[in-house]
Amino acid sequence: MKLQFHKYQGTGNDFVMIDDRARTFDETDQALIARLCHRRFGIGADGLILLREKLGFDFEMVYFNADGHPSSMCGNGGRCTVAFARFLGLIADQTRFLAVDGPHEARIEPDGIVRLRMIDVAAPQPAEVGEEDVFLHTGSPHHVHFLDPSESPKLAEFNVFAAGHDIRYHQAYDPTGTNVNFVEVPADPNEPWPVRTYERGVEDETLSCGTGVTAVALAASQRGATSPVRLRTPGGELEVAFEQQPSGSFTNVWLSGPAVRVFGGGVEL
Repeated sequence: MKLQFHKYQGTGNDFVMIDDRARTFDETDQALIARLCHRRFGIGADGLILLREKLGFDFEMVYFNADGHPSSMCGNGGRCTVAFARFLGLIADQTRFLAVDGPHEARIEPDGIVRLRMIDVAAPQPAEVGEEDVFLHTGSPHHVHFLDPSESPKLAEFNVFAAGHDIRYHQAYDPTGTNVNFVEVPADPNEPWPVRTYERGVEDETLSCGTGVTAVALAASQRGATSPVRLRTPGGELEVAFEQQPSGSFTNVWLSGPAVRVFGGGVEL
């Protein structure tokens, strides 16, 4: 059997995209999903996404981590799925679709930027790991650590894998774990905030994480950042706009950035 696929990336966060409107893909085959995402023995990706039909919506996005397990919301994956839906001719420039964390709206700008409305987010909470760290759930769980500007190493030299692995598997986050974001505070909060992320399910640093930069932007509002916040990941820049409520929670949260089709093809299963 040959599986037709498309490869998309959003600021370097890459995905195997499958048009599964006919529902022929076996989503219970975790080994197959992991193999397709493998960067040596498969197509190579941070995750796999099925696009399916859903009554009342333009489509449904079903997301799996690179380890083959179903996962929580993926912001960059959501933006790439919107671009994929337009490539398939399912939508024009605006859409409403369903993901694991509920309904989402999105629009595609003339320059190709995809703007995705995220879920409302509760105020940042002190994390159980790290004295000044915070935790937010932006569709996926995220631990945010702001590096002290006076300390070394800087973010570019920081060991994201080691530090991220330790926090991701810390007993405070049992049993499901968390994603971990490391942030360098810019001298001017209006400048892009540098971010690097360790993602659970990938079990490594990724070039970008949409729900992660969303968490960082909202947490950065406690440190002088104002909407919209620009964020610089190793894979490129993203922007997060939001409205903060008197309670400290966030509404009207929008994640914006590029979503690009890399190539398509077929693979023997």
